[in-house]
Amino acid sequence: MKQGIHPQVHRAIIHCSCGAEFETVSTKKELRVDVCSQCHPFFTGETRLVDTEGRVERFARKYGNWQQASKKTPEETKPSRKTQKRR
Repeated sequence: MKQGIHPQVHRAIIHCSCGAEFETVSTKKELRVDVCSQCHPFFTGETRLVDTEGRVERFARKYGNWQQASKKTPEETKPSRKTQKRR
């Protein structure tokens, strides 16, 4: 092995947003995570929504009223345009 090209390995403390802390080995001394095995729904058995960065709200805003949009009458829909083929 070449000398001097490998990163230093430290004891790392992983901090979860739920307050749990774990110790492992990593090239970084401290890591922060949003979800761990103590609070993840798969491990806890709870049915809980894990939302990061508002993705669920953004999806609901975008597709939340799809049922109302599909109930439009033919008069409310836009007339279809025929596209011309490019040559």
